[in-house]
Amino acid sequence: MNDTTLTSPLVSDMSFQQVTANGLSFRIGLAGSGKRLVLCLHGFPESAVSWRYQIGPLAEAGYRVWAPDLRGYGGTTRPTGIGAYCLESLLDDITGLLDAAHVRQAILVGHDWGGIIAWYYAMRHADRVDALMIVNAPHPACFEREVRHWRQLHRSWYMGVFQIPWLPEMALSFGHGYVVGQIFEHMAIHRHLMPEELVQLYRRQACEPGALTAMVNYYRAAVRGGGAMRQRRLGYPSISVPTLVIWGLQDHALVNQNLDGLHDFVDDLTVLKIADAGHFAHADQPEQVTREMLMWLQHRVRA
Repeated sequence: MNDTTLTSPLVSDMSFQQVTANGLSFRIGLAGSGKRLVLCLHGFPESAVSWRYQIGPLAEAGYRVWAPDLRGYGGTTRPTGIGAYCLESLLDDITGLLDAAHVRQAILVGHDWGGIIAWYYAMRHADRVDALMIVNAPHPACFEREVRHWRQLHRSWYMGVFQIPWLPEMALSFGHGYVVGQIFEHMAIHRHLMPEELVQLYRRQACEPGALTAMVNYYRAAVRGGGAMRQRRLGYPSISVPTLVIWGLQDHALVNQNLDGLHDFVDDLTVLKIADAGHFAHADQPEQVTREMLMWLQHRVRA
């Protein structure tokens, strides 16, 4: 991200810093100085600024907030090779970030891929998680069930295309990231809340050297690299930490049936369904999502 972007109104609620964790240099959006850390994990094809509506209010409520660009994204190191994006490495990144923040536990917030990472981290490293807040990201066991049905499979067609070498990168980079921009054009329910300046930023970030390959390698490592299968063999232990799932019901990428049976995998679960929001629920209904997060935290976790 260039200096003019760093001073943009899009990121007025946070400062940026490079932090070394798990052998990588992460660009982190920082806000607040509370004792409890909230770690916000973005999805595809975004970056830390996707949490622009939530970071300021969380900091004002007394939390210390870190929003990293995930590995390969934005201003964070882009290691090469599919194996560098395996789920195990993504989980190690979270441990590294918590250690870099000098905290034993954190409240994890995740959307899309960030949500998948958060789900797995709460299962594999429960002792490092204080609470879990998920925005439109299916629990791995529920998604595994749903993708066997046409209702989810046909929405996940792009995951198959992403397994092809070089072709996805070529398509996504066409027209200076035109297709990346179209993802938001077609999936954002309230497009005016996702300003053109932000979409252009995502397009520029995606077209930086090596960025698209890194972003697509998340999917390749999960499927071709066998990461999802390895995690499946480990099983899906029940998550005991307080968990809030916020779900935009107009999600074009994920069927709402991904919420079915979620209580079987989470002991302390709160589900909030938002009718007038889609896959990017935290941008479609920012005030409601932020308010619900803060109210839930107030009752479940002290700042």
